[in-house]
Amino acid sequence: MNKAFTRERDGEEEDDDVALPPLPAGGKNYITPAGYARLRGELLTLIDDERPKVVEAVHWAAKNGDRSENGDYLYGKKRLREIDRRIRFLTKRLEIAEVTDPSVHHGGDQVFFGATVTYAGDEGEERTVTIKGIDEAESAQGEVSWISPIARTLLRAKLGDTLQLPTPAGTREIEVLAVEYPLPQADA
Repeated sequence: MNKAFTRERDGEEEDDDVALPPLPAGGKNYITPAGYARLRGELLTLIDDERPKVVEAVHWAAKNGDRSENGDYLYGKKRLREIDRRIRFLTKRLEIAEVTDPSVHHGGDQVFFGATVTYAGDEGEERTVTIKGIDEAESAQGEVSWISPIARTLLRAKLGDTLQLPTPAGTREIEVLAVEYPLPQADA
């Protein structure tokens, strides 16, 4: 079949089924002020900088003739779909975000959203995690999502509490050793 008569797939059908990471039923999408600012900054960069550059590149490549063999055009269209998908994702997430400032608990000894918690496992190993929002937690940085099993076990616990952490290998006992919160920001 001649390529001229085949429909070029825009990928719009698959774009709309991109599922958001799950939130607990009736739950909120908690996020720190810094996480919200980072996601909002990414959204504005995509809208104001990246997307216009890619649109310009696709427009230029489209003027160069045969689109079926034009790598710049094909890559540009693919990149444009990726940018649009990310813009939709960020827009939806920011609309439902509930910004929660963890510094209001500074000096407290109970674990709430945004706390940095040091705990010891039943074999004595110590670990430190910071409880963050679903869209901002980075495990490589020692951050965990507030809906993760460790965070759900730690939330509402107090300094010195011994807790039962369910794991795939069975229940482990952990003890809360330290609870820290960021300093409150001075209003300028």
